[in-house]
Amino acid sequence: MPSNGEPAAPTNPLPPGRGQPEPLIERVAAWSARRRKAALFGWLAFVVLTFAVGAAVGGKGPQNHDPGESGRAQVMIEEAGDDTRPPSENILVQAGDDSPGFRDDTALQKAVQDVGSTLRGLTGKVSDVVVPTPAEPGGLVSADGRSVLVTFSLAGPGHGWDNAAEVVEQAQQKVGQVADRHQGLTIVQAGDASVDFAVEQATAEDFATAEMTSVPLTLVILLVVFGALIAAGIPLLLAVTAVLASMGLLTLAANWLPVNDTASSVVLLIGMAVGVDYTLFYLRREREERLAGRDTAQALRITAATSGRAVVVSGLTVAVSMAGLFLTGIDTFTGMAVGSIAVVLLAVVGSLTALPAVLSMLGSKVDGLRLPWIGRRRAEARSSRAWTAVVAQVVRRPVVWGGAAVVALVLAALPAAGMRLADPSLQERFPDSVPEISHLVAIQEAFPGKPAPAQVVVTGSAVGTGAFDEAVTALHEQVSRSDGALAEPVRTAKIGDGGTVVVTVPLAGTGNDAESQKALELLRDTALPRSLGEVDGLRYAVTGQTAGPADMAAALDSRTPVVFGFVLIFAFLLLVSAFRSLAIPLVSIALNVLSIGAAYGVVTLIFQDGHLSGLLGFESYGGIISWLPLFMFVILFGLSMDYHVFIISRIRELRMDGADTNTAVTRGIGGSAGVVTSAAVVMIAVFSIFATLSMLDYKMLGIGMAVAILVDATLVRGVLLPAALVLLGDRSWTLPRAFAWIPAVAAEKSPEPPAAGHEKATEDTRTEERDKDVERV
Repeated sequence: MPSNGEPAAPTNPLPPGRGQPEPLIERVAAWSARRRKAALFGWLAFVVLTFAVGAAVGGKGPQNHDPGESGRAQVMIEEAGDDTRPPSENILVQAGDDSPGFRDDTALQKAVQDVGSTLRGLTGKVSDVVVPTPAEPGGLVSADGRSVLVTFSLAGPGHGWDNAAEVVEQAQQKVGQVADRHQGLTIVQAGDASVDFAVEQATAEDFATAEMTSVPLTLVILLVVFGALIAAGIPLLLAVTAVLASMGLLTLAANWLPVNDTASSVVLLIGMAVGVDYTLFYLRREREERLAGRDTAQALRITAATSGRAVVVSGLTVAVSMAGLFLTGIDTFTGMAVGSIAVVLLAVVGSLTALPAVLSMLGSKVDGLRLPWIGRRRAEARSSRAWTAVVAQVVRRPVVWGGAAVVALVLAALPAAGMRLADPSLQERFPDSVPEISHLVAIQEAFPGKPAPAQVVVTGSAVGTGAFDEAVTALHEQVSRSDGALAEPVRTAKIGDGGTVVVTVPLAGTGNDAESQKALELLRDTALPRSLGEVDGLRYAVTGQTAGPADMAAALDSRTPVVFGFVLIFAFLLLVSAFRSLAIPLVSIALNVLSIGAAYGVVTLIFQDGHLSGLLGFESYGGIISWLPLFMFVILFGLSMDYHVFIISRIRELRMDGADTNTAVTRGIGGSAGVVTSAAVVMIAVFSIFATLSMLDYKMLGIGMAVAILVDATLVRGVLLPAALVLLGDRSWTLPRAFAWIPAVAAEKSPEPPAAGHEKATEDTRTEERDKDVERV
């Protein structure tokens, strides 16, 4: 027996027949623990350098294009060269219901003239001010005569775009002053630049809210989990540094790949989730090993062999899931995939390098700065009595409990059968939070198709010829025969060297409703083929507010099965490789699909059917945003594997140590419940923040993700998983010869037995000691 409390020398942890070379994961962790300063400061230097270089270089790569025909039209505009079309704005001047109409309403006429003269006073900042008169309405007076549009373009460098924000603000101030002079009339502004800037500002405010709230909220939860400030800060250290480094890499990638602002928010979302998860798994296992009597070096090596291995398998699974987004061929998803894969893999690397270095430096001081009342109880790292009791019941009656859980999840998923994919209008995306959008809606109601008409991009050798002019005349005729689906004015504008022309055609409806979709189909399938399509030497494609979402939905519809298949197949192969089992991957995939299906059902029930709309602050438009189901699937499939890989790794470890299936399942799930529940609470809290934001997209995403994680961390992890494993028995851990060709990855060794002085005389007491691995829940 050792003296002075020193642990005994470790025994050989390898059972007979195992290869002696230490796995790479353990070697990396051992090096990091020995060379802790090099590992930690190397990691921090990498983060700082990556972020600084990304910020200095910036990302000025290819633009994001919509899929399908809309994307082709956008490419045609870029190929034409400099787009000389300045941003256009509209001022709506609207009288009340008692107005006799523009022709006879002198107050309305004076207000329109006042708007025009005020805009012309912005010399050098606006151009092409068009002010209708009763004699020459020019298509700028509504059918009932109560609404009048004054249009203008922004002037200045960059065809009006370089100083657009400043000019729009000045114009809005001037228009507000005009409105004050004409009480009783509605005078508002909306257009290309003003709406874009307003949406960007609202989105930026949402992101700022999420960023400012997620980190302190996560810290509070971690303080409760660990009961110590130092331990609570370590997961945040890994998560934040992984996010910062990924932001730098994403910015650099934007020089070659299409990346938009949404990718940054996804990096934050995924980075905080996996960074905290991986550190929790690692830190809790390291704490358990120290409490079992091992010194810091031994504890770190065993942690690397167990939790470290689980982190690697989980990270690879998440990365594979996110890689499925590349198969959509949609530019928006490319940036999301690059950023997500980067932050996940960096979190894995940080877990294997910086994390062991930090824990080696701190040793037992990791539990320092304990909070009153809860610090000591958390440091005891007890098993969860509640989850152990639940799992024990499931193990005794797996068919009853498992069957009830399956029925519950199927019922929750049923509303998803009626899911209708449709994109909301801007007003439905930002209800009452962006005034410019309300102004845009008012203009669209008075003037269908304005100010967001379909844009027909035309290029080819016939542009500018008599045949082209005749085709445009034929297009006017098609518009007149459309029964109001298409509207005037149809206008043409040259871009670049004049070899490309953009023809704008107003569409009926609000831009995103069924009426607009029918108008778009009529334009693409009938009006254009019978006009521009009759001319040899012309190529055309349609884009715009209506065409872009329609093409996005069509692309998603065709590519979603491919993405699903890719994720499922590669996740299966990866899990077979990691666990050398056929049943475990199939069970894991099935349970993930069930939990995601339940999340789909809840999202449909809330957002499509309108339940809880008052509480969550939105108005249902009767659909689900088209990109949401696919995006939720790839993210949730990867993130939920965190829990499954960690729990199954723990159960497998106990099974390899000689425990029977029932005992391994009960102890494995009950013992890992604290850390898994803690990680889930962090994820749910972060995702729930998105449900409080103003943009409907983020509300849907936040609720869907939070529900899926909640279901996965409770019903699936606590009931379905143990029921399935008990029913399968020893078949859970066998691999048929037909799958033996799949190579093993992240091979592991069994952990060492507890150090001398902490061993127990009987199996029962050894079991009790081994159960003390996580906090009470």
